[in-house]
Amino acid sequence: MQPFTTLTAVAAPLMRDNVDTDAIIPSREIRSVAKIGLADGLFAGWRYLTPGGRDPDPAFVLNDHRYAQAQILVAGANFGCGSSREHAAWALAEYGFRAIVAPSFNPIFRNNCILNGMVPAVVASRHAEEIAAASSGEPTLTVDLIAREIRRAGGATWPFAIDDEAREMLLEGLDAVALTLKQASHIHALREQDRAERPWVYLTDKKSGPFITPSVSE
Repeated sequence: MQPFTTLTAVAAPLMRDNVDTDAIIPSREIRSVAKIGLADGLFAGWRYLTPGGRDPDPAFVLNDHRYAQAQILVAGANFGCGSSREHAAWALAEYGFRAIVAPSFNPIFRNNCILNGMVPAVVASRHAEEIAAASSGEPTLTVDLIAREIRRAGGATWPFAIDDEAREMLLEGLDAVALTLKQASHIHALREQDRAERPWVYLTDKKSGPFITPSVSE
């Protein structure tokens, strides 16, 4: 996973509450279980004039030339609600989004964002409106994960919330397994301590003695 520290990029305002995963990637656009090939179907119900078609709707924000290269999405509350399909996060990531700014997220969608290298930045509702207004004028914003803030060049700064574990995973480009393996030495030490205190728990071979299980780092 690509680490995320600071991103300065175009921000697209999509100020709708309760944007569900079927709106993010309609089921008709999901034709495989792969992470690729989904970007064209992102927001297909809003982005195109007809279901299943590819004629752009000029009224939709991502079809505005100002937001053609957007990597930051500014959205309303409860973003990513609905089904738990991972394809919603995959489609956003493949399109090029690296950060989503909203007052709140569906918990499962939020976790899928983190596992796909996208920052789910939680801001106050009034700040989301201010950020959206700012991106409607000058669309370039900075998302600083180190400082936990969003900035407009020469202008306002807005704080955002993200828990420490998610921040660490994104900063270092780690998935949940890699994050756990950072504690490999402690896990190994605890297991060896437990082996000494409770040897009967561990399987043994009468011919060769105790089975030696591989270390966590192997």
